[in-house]
Amino acid sequence: MGHISKKEKAKQIAGILDALYPQIQIPLKHQDPYTLLIAVLLSAQCTDARVNKITPSLFARAGNVYDMANVPAEEIEEIIRPCGLSPSKSKAISRLSNILIEKYNGKVPHTFEELESLPGVGHKTASVVMSQAFGYPAFPVDTHIHRLAYRWGLSSGKNVVQTERDLKRLFPEHSWNKIHLQIIYFGREYCPARSHSFTTCPICSKYGRKSLL
Repeated sequence: MGHISKKEKAKQIAGILDALYPQIQIPLKHQDPYTLLIAVLLSAQCTDARVNKITPSLFARAGNVYDMANVPAEEIEEIIRPCGLSPSKSKAISRLSNILIEKYNGKVPHTFEELESLPGVGHKTASVVMSQAFGYPAFPVDTHIHRLAYRWGLSSGKNVVQTERDLKRLFPEHSWNKIHLQIIYFGREYCPARSHSFTTCPICSKYGRKSLL
């Protein structure tokens, strides 16, 4: 294929993703912004599938911010242990639940600044909540999106901050909330980190970097 601009490549990749995933489900099971926030926090260095196995037990014990604030961190830690990093995650869940009650009347705030001020909540977690709970245009970049953006030649791959900036420039703002999920699903199904078939991948076979794959 001859040389095309990154913008045109992004447009063609978006077309492939739309054809494969015209309707997309949020991968983490949740009932409201609070349970989504907790699920996303738990997903750090853990698969969505494992989080979805753990959260029913956690939310059966405490499915809202007021109940969670009354659960000892040690008890939360025991429930979420299979997700990994359970000591720090349980403390964060306990502290942020109390902060939400004290500062925000038990509601999850609607701004990046307020979300990122909460314990255990970084920019990626805030971006997921802003986009998936509140519909705010955001482009959460996890390690998988970071890897694929580099693999497809859409970003230099230096860090997730740069990748997010590059992808926001290449894809129209109205598509961000959908396309970041489409990329995640595509990576799992067609473009894994290991045992990846360059020739059969619907995107890499056309647009991928043939080295460093």
